[in-house]
Amino acid sequence: MTETPPSQAYARYHPTIQRWIYQQGWDRLHDVQERAAALIDAGQRDVIIGSATASGKTEAALLPICSVLAREREDGFGAGVAAVVVSPLKALINDQFDRISGLTDPLGVRLHRWHGDAPASGKARVLRAPEGLLLITPESLEALFVRHGDRVGRIFGGLRYLVVDELHSFIGAERGAQLQALLHRVETAAGRRVPRIALSATLGDFSGAAEFLRPGDGARVAVVSSAEPGGEIRLQVRGYVNPATPPGPGQEPADRAAIADHLFRTLRGTDNLVFANSRAAVEVYADMLTQRAGQARSPDRFLAHHGSLSKEVREHVEELLKDPATPVTAICTSTLELGIDVGSVDSVAQVGAPPTVSGLRQRLGRSGRRPGQPAVLRVYVAEPELTAGITPADALRPELVQTVAMIELLTEAWYEPPDDAGLHLSALIQQILSISAQSGGATASQLFTELCDKGPFRRVDRSLFARLLRDMGRSRLLEQQADGTLLAAQEGERLLSHYSFYASFHTSLDYRLVADGYTLGSLPVDRPILPGTLLIFSGARWRVRSVDTAQRVIELTAAEAGKPPVFPGTGGEIADQVRRRMFQLYRSADIPRYLDATARTLLAEGRAAFHAYGHGTRRIFARDSETLLFPWRGDRVMNTLTAILGMNGLHVGQDGLAITVGGCTPAHLLDTIASLAAGPPPDPVAIAATVRAKHHDKYDRYLSEDLLTAAYAARALDVPGAWAFLTGLARNTDRAPIQNGGSGQQS
Repeated sequence: MTETPPSQAYARYHPTIQRWIYQQGWDRLHDVQERAAALIDAGQRDVIIGSATASGKTEAALLPICSVLAREREDGFGAGVAAVVVSPLKALINDQFDRISGLTDPLGVRLHRWHGDAPASGKARVLRAPEGLLLITPESLEALFVRHGDRVGRIFGGLRYLVVDELHSFIGAERGAQLQALLHRVETAAGRRVPRIALSATLGDFSGAAEFLRPGDGARVAVVSSAEPGGEIRLQVRGYVNPATPPGPGQEPADRAAIADHLFRTLRGTDNLVFANSRAAVEVYADMLTQRAGQARSPDRFLAHHGSLSKEVREHVEELLKDPATPVTAICTSTLELGIDVGSVDSVAQVGAPPTVSGLRQRLGRSGRRPGQPAVLRVYVAEPELTAGITPADALRPELVQTVAMIELLTEAWYEPPDDAGLHLSALIQQILSISAQSGGATASQLFTELCDKGPFRRVDRSLFARLLRDMGRSRLLEQQADGTLLAAQEGERLLSHYSFYASFHTSLDYRLVADGYTLGSLPVDRPILPGTLLIFSGARWRVRSVDTAQRVIELTAAEAGKPPVFPGTGGEIADQVRRRMFQLYRSADIPRYLDATARTLLAEGRAAFHAYGHGTRRIFARDSETLLFPWRGDRVMNTLTAILGMNGLHVGQDGLAITVGGCTPAHLLDTIASLAAGPPPDPVAIAATVRAKHHDKYDRYLSEDLLTAAYAARALDVPGAWAFLTGLARNTDRAPIQNGGSGQQS
């Protein structure tokens, strides 16, 4: 290779880092690496680095950070951990640890990793002699505060940088609220504002992400977004039809069998990732592909990878993907969506409509990492056979059209905007308990100042905070001493004493699945599993030998048949822009070139149904004794509309694109909508009060009904969006009936 050309960023780096760049064989720095170096080196501003997967974001942050740490080490500074990198996954930390050590070791900068599976000796070293760079999960950072609260000042006293990897994976979730609180508490321990550096490949709204990174001061966050053109993308969407006649005994469903056949023919002999939208689907396709490989006597391996599999099983799959000697395809959930290094996979497949546009971007970015190699994505979508009894919503071929809408938005670099509307009271309960454990108690005023007034929970005012503390007292989470100090009470102590406290999300007590003494993973069991039950797990077929309810262990033995287990969980929330783009696609005549023949037929069928039913001008349709409302809005607006109509005496339900109103004529629904639109928008809390199932987050069970209602209103409702739709519908609806082509009367 020729010597690295001069650049401003390169000139800033420590000589050892310059030598490391030369040894990597780089002929230039990526644009984000050039532009981020001076900002990070100065250490005065928070920075977001946004660029595609495998475009050098990690190095854009760590090269200048490690350069600063190396120089400070030579100058004799550096007591305490100097930089913290917070990552969402333990596997991502393990991968980063191996990659970064080649950079830090020559510099003499000590590198640590801290998560639930990391060696205890490394954690002890951080506690004993903190220095260098620490890779850690939010949960382990939480544990550090709770279990070693008296040491955090010493550990973080010399902190120079806080780095958040995969920023988009935190925004809008309870885990994100926890992360915001932890970043603030780290700065409190350090005694000063510490520059925050965030990395992400899927940010469309940098202003919202900046506000998440630095609550209350997002306008001052510097954004470094890549301007480099992306590489070549090869894309195909394949359509399939699910026959109305169910398969016979022992037969595979025709659509799944056809998808598995194409996957096997196309992927054999190469390394690939196949994303499915549920753990059950992962197990089904891993089993179907394994059976095909066995029948063909193929050396290809098709392996399952999801969160219920044991760490050892997942790591085994990841290592096999890196091994060039064996062709391996991993069938996975989002567990392989983030930046774990699994080698250079040849292609990515998606079974079913993608859950989100940002998730699709992450998945696409897992291929095309070798120079000159295109990113290859195949999407497999099945729709039900057209029969006389098909529902109006299914006749629109919504999964196929949603897939096309998401791909079109992806090509425009649009991603779901950050969601900052929630109160995150569950995460706030966790942080109140955590701070009380860290400091041996705190007053209500101290807690409010640190967490709400100056911290990230700024949507929680003093009145709401006081109500939350009262709820925690009633639930025996907190108790107040005579001097006003709040301490963990009996139930709070119980929570704090269990390792599951450190996670802000639900952690279920699963049964461990064991075969021949080897733990395959765990399974949430909400119904009896009896000896003799057949299972598909880890891509293999098993029979249950025994069930130990005391130890929560299920013993398995190999079997000739199996059924996928039932896993809890839901898909992603569909954004408003996705449904609006679907509506535009139905009205368009353009046919994307990436659709195969069946997908083109499905799109044509969906458009024909759209126009036959009159969706271009109508939103309300009669069908038998029901009335269907098609808002063409995202899930949050749909949820709000359903609740508003329900609180006004209508029997409503949601079914994909449609809101179904039972026992109601179109005229009655229109009268109700007109009456609603004539008045002011309803109070979100009043709407939420009518919803029965409001528990959503880990500690919601400790909230009183009024706080649970307030949290639901903030998290799940979009009253402005719903009201804009209702008032527009009331203003523009033509009540003249038209024929709907055989599915009932329309209005």
